[in-house]
Order: sequence, then C-alpha cells, then structure tokens
Amino acid sequence: MFHVGHLNILRHARSECDYLIAGVVSDEMCELTKGKTPVVPLAERMEIVQAINVVDEVYAEVTPNKLDSWRDLGFTHIFKGDDWRGTAKGAKLEQDFAAVGVEVVYFPYTMHTSSTLLRRALSALDDSSRRVAL
Repeated sequence: MFHVGHLNILRHARSECDYLIAGVVSDEMCELTKGKTPVVPLAERMEIVQAINVVDEVYAEVTPNKLDSWRDLGFTHIFKGDDWRGTAKGAKLEQDFAAVGVEVVYFPYTMHTSSTLLRRALSALDDSSRRVAL
C-alpha cells in the first residue's frame, strides 16, 4: 500500500542518481513474501508510481530474489528503508549485492506511517461499519 514513506524513499533515491527505476512488487510476490493480496492490482500500482515525477521507469518485481531484478536492469545502487538495516534480510541483501558491485543505500524509515498500520486502520474501519450497518 503506497504511502508517504514510499514517496520519501523515491525522493531521496532520485537525489542520489541520474536515472531512477522504481520496483513495484507483483501481486504474486506480495502474497508469497507477505501473505497478503494487494487491494490495488499491479498494473494500477505501476501506473501510480510511474506518474510520480521523480521516477524515470517502473519495473515489476516478479521474483523474490532482488538479484534477478539486477540481472534484468543492471543497476549500480539499490535503495531501501533503514528498517532493513541490521536485519537478516538486510544483511543478505548487502552480501548478495556486494558480490556484484552494487551498493545498498539506506534512507530513513518513516516511523509514523507504514502499510501495516494503514491496513490495520482500514480493517478497523471496515469492522466498525459492519457492526453499525443492519
């Protein structure tokens, strides 16, 4: 679920590169890696991200391995929120990309907003409306 934290990462990333390719995780990868089906389908999410003026190109991420994306695109840097820093998945990302000369760059994570918090809020609203409607 796209939110201001994602926008902040895109803005920061753009300030660090000449050409920004934004990866959008496919519906299948969302289900596989997060156990959640996106509310907005991939094509629409890609269209939204492409409309952001700091993004030059949008890429559908269809495998869980970020190196597959690198093989397709040949990028020199990958940008992540710093919530990945110091985690097992962040360490693996750093190790995998160091082997092919790609730098992992972390940007500040937006603490007050997350897709998980937005999903919880929407679910609470949905639950509340079901109790009220007769």
